[in-house]
Amino acid sequence: MPCAHGDDREFIPLGIAIMTVSDTRSLEDDKSGRVLAERIEKAGHRVAAREIVIDDEKLIRDQLQKWLAQDDVDVIITTGGTGLTGRDVTIEAARGIFEKEIEGFQIAFFLVSWPKIGTSAMQSRATGGVAGGKYIFCLPGSPGACKDGWDELLVKQLDYRQKPCNFVEIMPRLDEHLRRK
Repeated sequence: MPCAHGDDREFIPLGIAIMTVSDTRSLEDDKSGRVLAERIEKAGHRVAAREIVIDDEKLIRDQLQKWLAQDDVDVIITTGGTGLTGRDVTIEAARGIFEKEIEGFQIAFFLVSWPKIGTSAMQSRATGGVAGGKYIFCLPGSPGACKDGWDELLVKQLDYRQKPCNFVEIMPRLDEHLRRK
């Protein structure tokens, strides 16, 4: 379904950080991170940072928190570590800092994946959440899953022109609870 744009809104470019979670990849051979970076820039956003982090819950959480503290990062997208094996700890790291989880993102990702990979879609724990007034989305590690997550979901919801609503328009209110204290 094409993105429904409002003629009265201008595009708002976001700073998006990309974390590839892998024990074996480098920036040079990171296909999934490259897929995301290319699509982010093509959509008009800016890649604020890009890192490879090994499958270690503390290291993943530390990098997420570092980016949450950076003013030039609005959104964080991780790729990898969302499966069911013992080394897949990206979701645990992210959920450890989420203030709110976006349950609908996991459902939407499942619905996008189902027609393409069938029952294998159950093996992904792709998720999204909010922390520190910013979004974090955790995608599986395959380039195809990154394409699906970006092309079918994130490119639309990270576009301020998307109607009837989108993630960008509520960004200024994501940290209301932090400002009340």
